[in-house]
Order: sequence, then C-alpha cells, then structure tokens
Amino acid sequence: MKGPATMTLLLLSLALCWSLGMASDNEFFLEFLQTLLVGGLEDLYEGPLASYDINPDCKAAMSELKSCIDNLAPMHKAELVKLLV
Repeated sequence: MKGPATMTLLLLSLALCWSLGMASDNEFFLEFLQTLLVGGLEDLYEGPLASYDINPDCKAAMSELKSCIDNLAPMHKAELVKLLV
C-alpha cells in the first residue's frame, strides 16, 4: 500500500493506539489530527505543536504528510474528521 491510503491507515492506527493514553494526551493528539486534516501547516505550528521545537527535518516530514492528506478525496477527509468528533 502506498500514498494516501497508507497515510490514512497510519493516522487511524496512531489514533487508536493513542486513545489508550491519558486524557490530556488524547486531547493533544485529537487536536493535532484534526488540524492536520482540515488546517494548514502554520495552524499546526501555531496550535498543537506551538510548545515544541520543530527541527527542519520534522518540518519536511510534516509537509510531506500534509501533502498526502491534502490529496485525499474530500469525502474521505470528511469521514476521518467525523471519527475525531
């Protein structure tokens, strides 16, 4: 599996695994995923990632991940957002 389907599976897997953590971790992760799905990179850096020092390699990875998510069909992105609510 390659491309957007892989990223979608990865995001869903991470969401399910993370849901076993503490409530504050869940809130961060859900905000991170929702911003990743419907916001822009700057929204991520100013929102859920604001308290972290993001290095250039991580920014490049985030940009690539966001590009994969942006290439999902709008209907699929909407369904993923529904899972987070």
